[in-house]
Amino acid sequence: MTSVLARYIVRTVLGYTGLVMLVLLALGALFLFIGQQDDIGVGSYTATQALMFVGLNLPSYLFEMLPVAALIGGLLGLGNLARGSELVVMRAAGVTTLRFCIWLGWAGLLLAGLMFVVGEYVAPPLGQYARQMKVFAKFDEFSLAGSRGTWVRDGDTIISVDQQSASRRFGGIKVFQLDSERRLVSVARAESAGVARDNVWQLDTSVETAFAPDSRSAQASRNSRTEVPTSLSPEFLGLAIADPDSMGLRDLRDYIAHLQRNDLQSTKYETALWARVSRFAAVMFVVMLALPFSVGSLRNSGQGARTVIGVLIGAGFVLISKTLESSGELFDLAPVLVGWIPTALLATLTATLLWRSR
Repeated sequence: MTSVLARYIVRTVLGYTGLVMLVLLALGALFLFIGQQDDIGVGSYTATQALMFVGLNLPSYLFEMLPVAALIGGLLGLGNLARGSELVVMRAAGVTTLRFCIWLGWAGLLLAGLMFVVGEYVAPPLGQYARQMKVFAKFDEFSLAGSRGTWVRDGDTIISVDQQSASRRFGGIKVFQLDSERRLVSVARAESAGVARDNVWQLDTSVETAFAPDSRSAQASRNSRTEVPTSLSPEFLGLAIADPDSMGLRDLRDYIAHLQRNDLQSTKYETALWARVSRFAAVMFVVMLALPFSVGSLRNSGQGARTVIGVLIGAGFVLISKTLESSGELFDLAPVLVGWIPTALLATLTATLLWRSR
């Protein structure tokens, strides 16, 4: 009997979560496609490619929104059972709140497994391919190579970038200047660089080595700021830079080790690693969070009210997560703390409501 009820609860929650996720994916695809309108027509980027870009990014969107979908799906599914008095009958038959939590935990575990597969093996390669397809279509006059850093050639200038810290800020910059006969003229290195007006790159505290035409002598110089004119845009130059949002756990772990070995800043990637791990646990908590609204003091509220509550809690969770991930480095917070605070708050809220409705 217990196994039958367990499968029934799990199937109900998963079914409603799937329906909610379809709605969220449809809305996400619409907003993503609207956001591509300004880029359509640039270079050889077409509306068909924009649709492909949207489709390839949907797995990443699914990974990000699955906790919210699980919460709303749980509220709708358990609310439907409560409205039909099925939960009341189960409780009268001796099913405790703890037993319900275990069953809902199994549903959350299945959803966490789905998140892991999507986040590790599906979303990262598809998202990377989508970025490459879009940028290569928009900037087909440049050549690019690299998977952990960027090597870009623009005429007689070759630029290497190790890190991207913001949309227009880069770190670990090397600039190689060639002459018309492809001989090396100079090499400049800077710890950081930014994009100024008209794609002019400003190298901060750069060291440049200039070679004589006969290649028998060289002269080194240090400059507080050097300007390098190029037609490269930040969007293109940042294409091959590792984006923590598009990396799996294994890739994040390996890249963090690479940055630490080379004495480079890794806080952003450590935060992304812990945030991903905590998000798997958050899925199980949000499914359990739906239970108090179905058997507790809010069980008589309407389906619409439960949905609104789920949307507000889910939006609050996403907002807190993104805010902390963006500002944690600014306030020098430990990455593990930044990654786990939203999930810890969610777990506390779930435990408190479950305790009151036991």
